[in-house]
Amino acid sequence: MAAAESVAAVPSSSLVADTAPVPETAETAAATAATSPATAGPGSEAMVSKAALATKLLSLSGVFAVHKPKGPTSAELLNRLKEKLLAEAGMPSSEWTKRKKQTLKIGHGGTLDSAARGVLVVGIGRGTKMLTSMLSGSKRYIAIGELGKATDTLDSTGKVTEEKPYACKDQGHSEDKITQEDIEGILQKFTGNIMQVPPLYSALKKDGQRLSTLMKRGEAVEAKPARPVTVYSLSLQRFQPPFFTLDVECGGGFYIRSLVSDIGKALSSCANVLELTRTKQGPFTLEEHALPEDRWTIDDIAQSLEHCSSLLPAELALKKPKPEESSEHVLSCEYITLNEKKGEDDVIKTC
Repeated sequence: MAAAESVAAVPSSSLVADTAPVPETAETAAATAATSPATAGPGSEAMVSKAALATKLLSLSGVFAVHKPKGPTSAELLNRLKEKLLAEAGMPSSEWTKRKKQTLKIGHGGTLDSAARGVLVVGIGRGTKMLTSMLSGSKRYIAIGELGKATDTLDSTGKVTEEKPYACKDQGHSEDKITQEDIEGILQKFTGNIMQVPPLYSALKKDGQRLSTLMKRGEAVEAKPARPVTVYSLSLQRFQPPFFTLDVECGGGFYIRSLVSDIGKALSSCANVLELTRTKQGPFTLEEHALPEDRWTIDDIAQSLEHCSSLLPAELALKKPKPEESSEHVLSCEYITLNEKKGEDDVIKTC
């Protein structure tokens, strides 16, 4: 989900510590506080601690994973993460981007729908430049589909547009309900290199606007043409009519919602996604690497970055910064949309 890149900068604002005016950089703040007299009292010690945390936060670089719950969008979750980190370091968000030559660069690679949960890969510092590779890598999902019901969004959040009995009319016995064997029998046609039509409710764009935005306005939207996608593995984990659970490993630009809908049609019925969990993205797994919200701290993320660095290919390893770059933090807060031929809907957001 990455190739062409467009950047829209968001205006910056300044960084001011909660307890006292902050010196020109977090690094000089730490040095100044460290040389203050011991008699300065608890307030001075707190400032030393905050300055040290600010310095550590601004030095973080790499890629890690967080656990996105159902509800917020990927962008909203990223903002929540940023707010927590800035607050821990004593950097009020409303003042943050006014600060010269300092910014917290953070972004995500591989958007998850608001109704989905699971692994969301995050880049911080120079790690935001590594996110493109996360878009084109493989992803794994557990999806629960519901037979007999179609929606305009192809998942349970949408408006029901069609209801059908889930019977095997194509098998010549329309009175019989769909069986586990029926589903397993048609999965092979959705495995390998296949063509897939993206959902109308998606971040794919028409004339610079998302299709989902146009749909919500009630505007007429034509379906995008089918495009090549890859499914590495696809298996039925459970079938308890009308619900079925799939384990899917796929490449970039693949839509689980379209898959479930197409499976319903192949069974002469219809279907939508009831629940969706991303269990793996690239080398990052939900169980082992995704940090829950109660571990979104500067120290926990620093440890995760160190642990996760060994998971990345050597060519993606972060290069040591040049001396003139080591204390410089680019002043910017932007949305970067990366479009690849297989996944134009993926957005990398950096702040």
